[in-house]
Amino acid sequence: MNVCFIMCPWHKIIPEQDTTLRLIHECILRNHTVAMTTTHNLTMRDTVASAFCNVFVKKSKVPEKAIDFYEKAVFQNVGLPLSGFDVIVMRADPPLDVLALNFLDSVHDSVFFVNDIDGLRIANNKLYTASFDDPEHRFIPITHVSKNQEYLENVLEDSPAQKMIMKPLDGYGGKGVILIEKRARHNFKSLLDYYINNRQGGSYVIMQEYVKGADKGDIRILILNGEPIGALRRVPSPGEVRSNVHAGGRPVKHNITDKEMELCRHIGPKLIRDGLFFVGIDVINCKLIEVNVLSPGCMVPINRLNKVRLQEKVIDFVENVIRIKDSIAIRKSEFRKAIEDANNI
Repeated sequence: MNVCFIMCPWHKIIPEQDTTLRLIHECILRNHTVAMTTTHNLTMRDTVASAFCNVFVKKSKVPEKAIDFYEKAVFQNVGLPLSGFDVIVMRADPPLDVLALNFLDSVHDSVFFVNDIDGLRIANNKLYTASFDDPEHRFIPITHVSKNQEYLENVLEDSPAQKMIMKPLDGYGGKGVILIEKRARHNFKSLLDYYINNRQGGSYVIMQEYVKGADKGDIRILILNGEPIGALRRVPSPGEVRSNVHAGGRPVKHNITDKEMELCRHIGPKLIRDGLFFVGIDVINCKLIEVNVLSPGCMVPINRLNKVRLQEKVIDFVENVIRIKDSIAIRKSEFRKAIEDANNI
């Protein structure tokens, strides 16, 4: 396979914990041709979507450990047409550069995307959880989203609970997540003013029911082609409401429960329909808090805690998709030739 990773710059990777590095390393171990680029290096050349890429130079022996591979990797910088790749793996850090996706539209039908660019467009913010049908709120917590400050003040006032979670709609990595308590709401107006009026046109704010058990952390579940493949619990540090690893959360081994499996089965078919083949979901008390579609992480600690290599499952899936696509293309070519030969009789 020819595989292109659209990702963060190589020098910014933290090799001890990076999921993208594990996926690249697995591809190299399987002798695939791998290139990497960033959204800033997407370009058009003679109306052909291209990218300035760093292509990994193949060596006779690939280091078995990803960290050793990272330190010894050698690249060749070259501009390449994107349609020449079998697979483009979207692993750029959030927030999503929506304009960059426009460079990829012209190759959308000829290249397999993980994740699909149309799926990224509709799922790159926290409103996506509301698109899963759940009128009884079995899996999706009650959520309010608005730029209207008065409305959000009323939401807190009318809430039967004493606590709610507030966060920016386009936040990521736990940034901007705040626990709001009714007894301390004298600061709420100023917080709303800051969150909403921090840019021209205003920003949307999420007010979400506080899910019981949030103080004990959340569950990160990695989902591949609609099925869970691994999970861990992230325990927040003392005095911290956020459990994200980047915010100091501590990863702990977790076995997916029957109720969490039910949640995954509930959302899995829609994820597949939207082309979101490899995602990470954040779950608290079996409620879906967030769907991470751009560059879901936590693969490294899940691997370590469970003595597995989830990157193998991901690349197995990609290889199988390309194998099927190639088989269909060959059969289509054979059928066309049969029709052309019939016309020459």
